[in-house]
Amino acid sequence: MTICPVIRRGVPLVAASALLPLLSAQPAVADASSCTHDFSGPQICIRLKGRNGSNSVTGIWTNPSQGTRHRAVTVFMNGRRVSTAQARRVGSTLSHTWPTMHTGTDTKICVKFAGIGRVACDTTRYIGDRAQL
Repeated sequence: MTICPVIRRGVPLVAASALLPLLSAQPAVADASSCTHDFSGPQICIRLKGRNGSNSVTGIWTNPSQGTRHRAVTVFMNGRRVSTAQARRVGSTLSHTWPTMHTGTDTKICVKFAGIGRVACDTTRYIGDRAQL
């Protein structure tokens, strides 16, 4: 059985192009975000950025009314209030970022905006040294 020379030459190219995304993949990181799931009212999100037990925390209100310029937002760790700050409008959202702090691992971190019953939460995870690759 004879294979067409064009197809034979194309096989290594196809195999190499299939491996390219795997070779260029970025190392795993611990960055995560989570939002409330009810879209009929205020949409509140939390973003954790960092790795293992050291993360910055951002509270985001994605759909405030146009007249809302700022609002108090509180961060909680495992149900205990850690800090309250003033979220400010940036474009169409209100947000505040707490700088990198020791959050620990397997810690439930939540943000709550004043006057809004919804709370967004996420849990920190230990991912090991693979983020340092």
